[in-house]
Amino acid sequence: MTDARTEPQWYSQPYPPEGASAAEGIRNQLGRPELDLLTILVREAAQNSWDARDPRQEGPVRFGIDLGYVGPAYADSWRRLLMNGAPPNDHLSLRKALRAGIRIMTISDRGTNGLGGPIRAHEIAKGRQDFVAFVRNVGEPRDTKLGGGTYGFGKAIFYLLSSLGTVLVHTRCRNDRGQLETRLIGCALWHSYQDRDARGDEWRYTGRHWWGDASGDVIDPLIGTEAEETARQLGLVPFGEQETGTSVVVLDPQLDGLEPKEAAAYLAETIAWHLWPKMLERADGTLPMRFSVTCEGRDFPVPDPRTTSPLNLFVDAFRQLGTDEGRTLSCQRPIRELGRLGLVQRPIIPLDPSPAARRAMEMVQIERSVHHVALMRPAELVVTYWPGRETGAELLSYAGVFRATEEMDTTFAEAEPPTHDAWNYQRLEGQDRTFVRTTFTRLKEAVDELLQLGGTAREGSANVALGAASARFSPLVGGAWGTGGATDYGTTSTGRATAAPDDDEELPNTRARAGARQKGRKTGIAETSSAEGNTSRSLRPRVKYAGETTYEERFGHAVLVQAFTLPVPVVQRVRVELAVALPGTGNRETDPPAGAAVPGLVGWEDSTGALHASPTYVIEGGDETVWRAVVRPAPDTITEITVKTQAVNAS
Repeated sequence: MTDARTEPQWYSQPYPPEGASAAEGIRNQLGRPELDLLTILVREAAQNSWDARDPRQEGPVRFGIDLGYVGPAYADSWRRLLMNGAPPNDHLSLRKALRAGIRIMTISDRGTNGLGGPIRAHEIAKGRQDFVAFVRNVGEPRDTKLGGGTYGFGKAIFYLLSSLGTVLVHTRCRNDRGQLETRLIGCALWHSYQDRDARGDEWRYTGRHWWGDASGDVIDPLIGTEAEETARQLGLVPFGEQETGTSVVVLDPQLDGLEPKEAAAYLAETIAWHLWPKMLERADGTLPMRFSVTCEGRDFPVPDPRTTSPLNLFVDAFRQLGTDEGRTLSCQRPIRELGRLGLVQRPIIPLDPSPAARRAMEMVQIERSVHHVALMRPAELVVTYWPGRETGAELLSYAGVFRATEEMDTTFAEAEPPTHDAWNYQRLEGQDRTFVRTTFTRLKEAVDELLQLGGTAREGSANVALGAASARFSPLVGGAWGTGGATDYGTTSTGRATAAPDDDEELPNTRARAGARQKGRKTGIAETSSAEGNTSRSLRPRVKYAGETTYEERFGHAVLVQAFTLPVPVVQRVRVELAVALPGTGNRETDPPAGAAVPGLVGWEDSTGALHASPTYVIEGGDETVWRAVVRPAPDTITEITVKTQAVNAS
């Protein structure tokens, strides 16, 4: 039992003569965010934890979310302790909820400073003032350089998530004497009201309530052994001997219509999508943060972004930031370095996520393909996913990461709404407005260059391993992507040879039939391909096909693969010419009817299996290296592939 002098009880704040903030004003400070409450919780709580990391402690910051219920062993203690002085149900429904049993969500961090500093708002301290910033005050400016937060608005999400507007704050910190100190306090935000006090006098109340040590003139947190004993009676997870950190217990959390286990799975996916940069080891081998999600004793693993598609695209782009593959984006008027950009492009399977993953992806507006750039400040917390131009190819995606410079951190922070989920240059004025607006212009230019729209793309701008799921491709069902079906394509082919004008060897132009419903077999037609360039006749580049066009599978989809070599020892640029024809017409069509599917080049596969996703590619010829043109065919048509080459002038 706790000492009678410090038996915790509730206190409801009346309006002082000089005025105070109403509970509604604090609850509404997040505005009307587009993100759901669970997503905002993940973003804001993890941001608070990262800003509160303790550099004196080794290892990652540990961040966890646990969903559960107050068990029978602790229910009586919850009712006895938390009903003490609780407001009437008309003003806070805590009493009613406690009688019926209550669900809780605990958001915890370890390896952080905890909520230290003074426990009363008027006290002056030289160091951090985390306790009063979180528990007492509203709108405190951030005191963490390059931190993710700005004005502490993130704490409102804990109250919004609770259907009772009520939380318990259990923290371990170091006091001003450097000693470990445990603190426990309850807080509630609901709505302002009028009521009579014990003497019958009528007062206006702000709707803010605190639960804790009522021995002084205001409610203070329980401290030391009283806090630890009360936490034990409530069944809260105790701190280790040398542990510091904070646990916020949300009473009766709103789960947006999800069952607890569904919510846990969604939270795990949401952590991956919004916090993946903190899950990557740094160059020195350190891991910034470690995450966990549990529900009623069951673990819900957070996906590993390094091996989870399409997050691994963003991871690769992030890795470019510190290398020559990344690029610096700048503003020219006035001259200012804005940040670094990493950008990768590669074929991926069209996404088919789990329900929890699909919900998380919809929240960041990513559906079946990725054409986005993750925006972040130096704190390396994802602000949002900026959608760039789509590739126009179902199998081809790109992902980028833009990280602002430290010098620009304040500018981008001021462009963010309270939920930190956008950069709105309209919020800014003068040069700051120009810097943020120019950033989006530079991002668009970089994407257009990657896709060769209005600029020249760097050759091999996406150079990734292309691992085929199978070396053989099962026949297609007519008109549909995928494997299996009754269509049987033969293994033989027919063709004819036409002499080349320069008497070079025959260069077959390969045709392949994709997605026909009736039985048939692949056909090939041999003809001469023109060699282009201003080189002498003996060094005029040419294409030598290495076998017939084959059906293969890439990332679960049908593709046509044409192998070839470049026997002439000159630097040359290869490209493909694609045409389609309806079965049986014998007509070659390079301009499809409106709305018709068209074939497209996926990329150039080298002898190592790496794919260079670029419309053209420069290759040094003169050896027997086998290259492969990988093409996405148009279903229910004849797809005709012609590989062409042209010399690249040294000048």
